[in-house]
Amino acid sequence: MDLKHVPGKNLGHLVLYALSTCPWCKKTKQLLNDMGVEYYYSDVDLMTADEKDKTMHIVEKWNPRCSFPTLVINDNKCIVGFQEEEIRRALNL
Repeated sequence: MDLKHVPGKNLGHLVLYALSTCPWCKKTKQLLNDMGVEYYYSDVDLMTADEKDKTMHIVEKWNPRCSFPTLVINDNKCIVGFQEEEIRRALNL
């Protein structure tokens, strides 16, 4: 899986699974950018079929509904959807 890195302040290991066309995914990326935090993301809809299958197994582990955006924090917390306050609380911002 090809994760893109966005540099910023390290507040833990953040991985965002998104769709390139999803407005809520774009809002989540923008929020993380505005907060200046380091994160990794992948636009699942732009992957090859094989990459997408592998990635969806990972997403399903965290979010059985397989909806987007799915933000995984430190491999122990998952926030589904654009949840600004919940994201800020999870990152202590």
